[in-house]
Amino acid sequence: MESKMSKENRELLELFKGLRVSDVRDGMDWNMMHHYGSMSYEIRPLFRTRVVGIARTARYVPYEKPVPMMSPEEYTEWVKWYYKEVCYDPWMNDIEPGDFIVIDQSGVDVGILGSNNSLAGMIKGARGYVTNGGVRDTDELILEKVPVWSKFISQKMDQGRIRFDAKDIPVSVGGVTVYPGDVIVADGDGVIVVPRKMAYDVAKYARQELEKDKASRRKLYEQLGWEPDETVL
Repeated sequence: MESKMSKENRELLELFKGLRVSDVRDGMDWNMMHHYGSMSYEIRPLFRTRVVGIARTARYVPYEKPVPMMSPEEYTEWVKWYYKEVCYDPWMNDIEPGDFIVIDQSGVDVGILGSNNSLAGMIKGARGYVTNGGVRDTDELILEKVPVWSKFISQKMDQGRIRFDAKDIPVSVGGVTVYPGDVIVADGDGVIVVPRKMAYDVAKYARQELEKDKASRRKLYEQLGWEPDETVL
């Protein structure tokens, strides 16, 4: 799958490999972007992990129509129609290895990502997901080790609540405008967005600060008599 990745995307992902969100935040500061890039602290991971990827964006908006009265059997057929015609995921067909899926779901209280569709994206090469709405099936998502950052957890399915609007457009998530192709770094500290045109400069100074931090903490490890681990090597 990695062979399908563009040369530039491969270079960017390698540049940001191993960098923490805090390092990238520093790299943004070193480029005078102090007030941009960090998603709201409300956007949190389901579990501690670290992901670097290239933004692929989609937007969903509230569904404006009422749900008609029907029997459970009729509802089963209506739901099939809904997912085919109203709340479908065309971006799923476009996923390339290295993509970080960024979903603006307009804050609607639904679990737009769950244990099934998120895995389908991972198979295609998605590295992680972030949404300003909800996710569900979270016990399974954690078990499956699918990296997801979200504003909240939701029990609700999409039908009658939300519809697909657009893909591959600028979206607003966590107070940051994310453009397709931006670099996304996410870990236990949250999510940060690096504009693609600044990525090389940001990575340079993020790496500088990471190496300084490692060197300083190695000395502290020595004073404490601790064995070095991967965070200081």
